[in-house]
Amino acid sequence: MGLSAKQKQILAFPYTRYDVLIADGAIRSGKTSFMTIGFIDDAMRRYKNQRFGICGKTVGSAIKNILMPYMTLRYANKKYELKWSRSDNTLTVRKGKRTNIFEVFGGKDESSFALIQGRTLAGLLVDEVALMPKSFVDQAVSRCSVDGSKIWFNCNPASPEHFFYKEWILKLREKNAYRIHFLLEDNPSLSDAIRKRYENMYPSGVFRRRYILGEWCVADGLVYPFFSREKHVKENAVQLGKYYISVDYGVQNAFSAGLWCWDGKTAYRIAEWYYSGREKQVQLSNARYVEEIKKLAGDRKITAVIVDPSATAFIVELVQAGFRVQKAKNDVLNGIQRVGTALDQGRLSFSPQCADSIREFGLYSWDEKSTEDRPVKENDHAMDDIRYFVSTIMHGGATLHKVQGGI
Repeated sequence: MGLSAKQKQILAFPYTRYDVLIADGAIRSGKTSFMTIGFIDDAMRRYKNQRFGICGKTVGSAIKNILMPYMTLRYANKKYELKWSRSDNTLTVRKGKRTNIFEVFGGKDESSFALIQGRTLAGLLVDEVALMPKSFVDQAVSRCSVDGSKIWFNCNPASPEHFFYKEWILKLREKNAYRIHFLLEDNPSLSDAIRKRYENMYPSGVFRRRYILGEWCVADGLVYPFFSREKHVKENAVQLGKYYISVDYGVQNAFSAGLWCWDGKTAYRIAEWYYSGREKQVQLSNARYVEEIKKLAGDRKITAVIVDPSATAFIVELVQAGFRVQKAKNDVLNGIQRVGTALDQGRLSFSPQCADSIREFGLYSWDEKSTEDRPVKENDHAMDDIRYFVSTIMHGGATLHKVQGGI
């Protein structure tokens, strides 16, 4: 399989007059792998006995997404001697008498800038820069003080209010930067079937515009514009499977619980219980909530109740009542993407009895006043418990807390 024109442009970047490369656009378009090859090749061609930075959202994600794939390449192992040190997160690369060290950093939050502070770098590769805080990116860039050092950025698009879009992409000339904008078709290694699969993961809305069409766009309108009664609301769709209950815990805010049947591929929301202490002007106790969970369960064997980990007192009462509790994955944006994919694939459906869920799907909207991607904190309680179920059970990965007995 040959290289695309844009992948060739990545490899040609070191020979240009530009100081910075920005590769942005669609997911799975071949940005990261070719940037890693070009970055290390350039470092080994022009420098020796220097240190370079490789940055990801976390150290773990940088190792998984950048270093490990690179170290398995036949090209890399044939050309260089590679030595990975887990103790200090460094990759030592040798070719003849020439040696350079590539240190891995994570830029997950505002405090991360301190981890790279004080380094002197001859070059920098930043993967998924749009996921990192400005303080870390600014500090990392300032570490590149060796003559001729180049900076390699890649990312998927975010909001046009994002600092990287405003301060780098809109200021290419000022930064002496070269931008390559990628689409799925710029990765010739993807078959038509795989490309179609990725397109189906993001059926419409903001995530399709960003991750498939490669647009820097505002999150606006309904979060799930593709939800429809015709497709997603069904009578008596229960199949054989395991039963779960997902809970968005609230005292003054609404408490939302949904009963699910999950067959390992599709999930059906059989029934729900929704209570707003603020609207009713009566706050219920945790003991009362547990009683309502029991009523929702009926005579079914509940595999687990999925609950936001912050509801610690309620979790204790559930466990004491004999339920198994599974702490929910609560990453909002990733969870919204997972729910959207499940809806589009027809893997998620709802009984007509689930009136509050159906109502919230028609109201749950992006906060258009925010400079960050986040939904309006209204009409979101059933949306949250649905997201907990999809992320934790359909997507997997949470911790199951087992108790004796159970119901």
